[in-house]
Amino acid sequence: MIVALRALGLGDLLTAAPALRGLRRARPDAELALVAPAGLAPLVERLGAVDRIVDVPAAVASPPPERLRWHGPDVTLAVNLHGKGPQSTRLLHGLDPQQLWAYGMPGAPEWDPYEHEVARWRRLVEAYGCQTRTDDLFLGPPGHRDGPVLVHPGAARPNRRWPPDRFAAVARSVADRDLDVRITAGPGEEDLAGDVAAQAGLPPDAVLSGLDLGELADIVRASRLVICGDTGFAHLATAYRTPSVVLFGPVSPAHWGPPPGDLHRVLWCPLPGDDNAPADAPHPALLRLDPEDVLHAAADLLTT
Repeated sequence: MIVALRALGLGDLLTAAPALRGLRRARPDAELALVAPAGLAPLVERLGAVDRIVDVPAAVASPPPERLRWHGPDVTLAVNLHGKGPQSTRLLHGLDPQQLWAYGMPGAPEWDPYEHEVARWRRLVEAYGCQTRTDDLFLGPPGHRDGPVLVHPGAARPNRRWPPDRFAAVARSVADRDLDVRITAGPGEEDLAGDVAAQAGLPPDAVLSGLDLGELADIVRASRLVICGDTGFAHLATAYRTPSVVLFGPVSPAHWGPPPGDLHRVLWCPLPGDDNAPADAPHPALLRLDPEDVLHAAADLLTT
């Protein structure tokens, strides 16, 4: 039994996809369990690399659990795809695995704090003999692109949320081009999405909410364009090679941005001193972006 730990959110799962697929490729006959939130199951299934999920709460804003109640067979290999430790590594030590792959362990590669998240986990498993590929990042072939333009105003943290009135201005301008525009809402973001739709002059049924990840993934796959902040939604666009305009604030796109190429436009406007910005308000690098900046990038993608 192999146990991999990635007890985080949507974007975290998708950036670890090449590492998980490389692990599966190296150990095709072993059962692979992923320690992660059960809500990610629709996308975990689409990865085609994991046999089952061991459900734990998402440890996005806190350390992973100190202990894992394990009722499965003996663990031959534990792989820390969660972080550099020590908490996450200690959790896997508690499973008494025969082998443990993790940053910070003797013989493991050095942790690089400036590395892109995808490259970080690929490098870890490759150091232990796994082979990963660039296209491991994708969940499937692109859709037919006959769906709506998706505007996703939500984000898990306040400093990653572009102001709603600016999202509304973008949505209104795109809709004025006779394009179908939908405002997507994650859990707890229904009011935000409704506000953006109302300000944009869109009908209430333009808001897409209450979807599970599988349904959301299908809509993103068929979408003509995704416009969003630095969120898991952006990584879903990357996974389906859906064109996207992604607005970055406190975190550099060099760490979490989409892969290079013609499909995505990254907008980021940092200045010295931004590191001291409060975490409970939109980041200054976001506030320097105007709707015109986003619309210019969107128009570029919609005409290619």
